[in-house]
Amino acid sequence: MEEQLAEKYLLSKPETSLYYPFGDDVKVFRVKTKMFATLALGKGTEKDTDGKMAGHFCINLKCDPEEAEMLRDIFPSVIPGYHMNKAQWNTVILDGSIPQGEIERMIDNSYMLVVSKMTKKDQQSILVHL
Repeated sequence: MEEQLAEKYLLSKPETSLYYPFGDDVKVFRVKTKMFATLALGKGTEKDTDGKMAGHFCINLKCDPEEAEMLRDIFPSVIPGYHMNKAQWNTVILDGSIPQGEIERMIDNSYMLVVSKMTKKDQQSILVHL
């Protein structure tokens, strides 16, 4: 999945907005006011990533801790969340090795995990659009 397709898919989620709290290089996607994804270009200088992110766009996605471990075992381009809680976030390196449908599923899960922690009123205003 390319960066533009990923961004388009992320923004297609109901009540999603783009935010830049970390500077112009890191796109943060929020549902209402809660972050569910980031998108940035890997520079290759990221600690503890063995240079895997270099030259690739990468998405940080919230994930159930057990599923996060499983995805890391299945896909070499899924690593513990860079600059995130490593138990609950994965970094997905968009290097073409993961099918688009699987990346969309991971995005959907991240979005729904964040929505599930919102108030019932906020959940209802979002879920009516799904």
